[in-house]
Amino acid sequence: MSVSSTIRRALAAVLCCVPVAAALAQSSSTVAVTATRTPWGVDQAVAEVSVLERRDIERAEGRTLAELLSQQAGFQFSANGGLGKTASLFIRGLEARHTLLLIDGVRVASATVGTPSIDNLPLEGIERIEIVRGPMSSLYGGGAMGGVIQVFTRRGAPGLAGSAKLSLGSHDHRQVAAGVQWGQGAFDTAVHLQHTDTQGVSSSNPSVPFGSYNPDDDGFRQNAGSVRLGWQASTDWRLEALALQSESLTQLDDGPGADARAQLLNRVLSLSARGAVMLGWRTRLSLSRALDSYDTLASASPFASLGAIESRQRQISWENTFSTPAGAVLLLAERLTEEVGRPGAPFSVSDRDIDGVALGLNGSAAGHSWQASVRRDSNSQFGGFTSSALGYAYALTPSWRLGGSLGTSFVAPSFNQLYFPNFGNPLLLPETGRHQELSLRWKTGGHSLRAAWYGHRYRGFITSGPQPVNLPRADIDGVTLSYEGRFRALSVAASLDHTDPRNDTVGNANFGKLLPRRAQDALRLAADWDGGAWTTGAALAAFSHRYDNPANTSRLGGYATLDLRTEWAFARDLRLGFKLNNVADKRYETAQGYDAPRREAFVTLRWAGARP
Repeated sequence: MSVSSTIRRALAAVLCCVPVAAALAQSSSTVAVTATRTPWGVDQAVAEVSVLERRDIERAEGRTLAELLSQQAGFQFSANGGLGKTASLFIRGLEARHTLLLIDGVRVASATVGTPSIDNLPLEGIERIEIVRGPMSSLYGGGAMGGVIQVFTRRGAPGLAGSAKLSLGSHDHRQVAAGVQWGQGAFDTAVHLQHTDTQGVSSSNPSVPFGSYNPDDDGFRQNAGSVRLGWQASTDWRLEALALQSESLTQLDDGPGADARAQLLNRVLSLSARGAVMLGWRTRLSLSRALDSYDTLASASPFASLGAIESRQRQISWENTFSTPAGAVLLLAERLTEEVGRPGAPFSVSDRDIDGVALGLNGSAAGHSWQASVRRDSNSQFGGFTSSALGYAYALTPSWRLGGSLGTSFVAPSFNQLYFPNFGNPLLLPETGRHQELSLRWKTGGHSLRAAWYGHRYRGFITSGPQPVNLPRADIDGVTLSYEGRFRALSVAASLDHTDPRNDTVGNANFGKLLPRRAQDALRLAADWDGGAWTTGAALAAFSHRYDNPANTSRLGGYATLDLRTEWAFARDLRLGFKLNNVADKRYETAQGYDAPRREAFVTLRWAGARP
């Protein structure tokens, strides 16, 4: 039986019992800010929004951020190994460069590669993650074609609270983390530190391209920390400052004869002030800087250059929100400056400015929800681009809601795609996209079921590999079915994705071929039982086959992994957990020649205490 047919049958069996369980559930409401750039109920958002809380993140012990996100509906990933290795995220079949990553509102990405910086982000310092699927260029500009992932770091709270963690696992994995959160009067602060060290295993196998195989262990060592300060200057005004840094040493494979390794450095600094100017008018001004650095220390490849490739971003943003009878109106102006550097001769162009202004509206009344936005960006390299979005949803009954949206987007080429020697193409133009989505949601009590169809039509789609070009057409169509619910002490979740991302350029050698490294079918099942002092959970992820190259001649087989976990709260503030990832010891690849982690076990002790 194929992986695809197994996925469909398994999900059908899970979903058949959903209506029967509705009466057993408790209702819940969650507020998020990413979908509209203003606080808004997740249930009222037209776009598909997910929120991962701290407990969800803790359950991902031993997994990378990319692997954690791939457990969510519509997400897939590819990686060149485990912790600290290069990884890419695909939302609804889109490219990795089509996803925007924010840390507390600050863009964090590599301007050279053009993808979000997910490889070096410490999970223990994260309090919450908000995910928005679908085009968001009309609110966030370039890089948000497929969606936005916003990470929120830990922050202070009234009183004094502390946390600590010690984790030991397979391949000499060791992780220590500690933090303190404090608040008194108008001031609050949160400090968090984390150290991770693992010996790892060989990331590559003999099938890796370009002779990059090296059978040595590829370890990872990371030191990370964050400080968040807050001052409630008055009832209406608050100032916040954030400093985050993560520095890592990762070993990799690029051929025999040398212990190839690189140093990763990510730094985020931000300062913001927000408050009420007058009744019905709130404003937020923020300044930020972000650094992404990849410093090659040793390499076996004759094509690699030793030294640091850096991306520096500076951003100033001014947001204003007005309460009106039609809903919340957003007025936004911001400037983003990107600067890049590389070993040896600099790129022929090494910086650019992007100025953006946006207008947004979102509201709801009497079962109707609406969202509209338009944005104009002026890029110093490519000129002006306008992106827009319009979404509407209607509650057919108290339990059923029908929604739809239209949007346009754009993404500028990265500096590597344009100027990297013997690789880039300086004639590349930005990609543009048109997007549609229809959704139907059923929600009653603590159970919800959502079905969505989406279509993306791209013009100027940039091909992968050396000397990229703009394809006239690339089309992606897909459907997602997802369910979440609670049966007393048991919470369950399931999702099924089918996506069809194809080269649709007539006359191209790869016309009709699937875009690389994306499976067409994906199934996810998760269950967690809360027995008071004991909690137990399982997560299954299954993906059909994919192709590693645009010509679809290099096939990567489908696979399924099962993770199990249990945790015992043996004292008031202490929890002991055990996690087993990839229980069946499945060997699989998400990129040709690079092995994903096999079976791994982790034991974790957590302490969390607070002073009343």
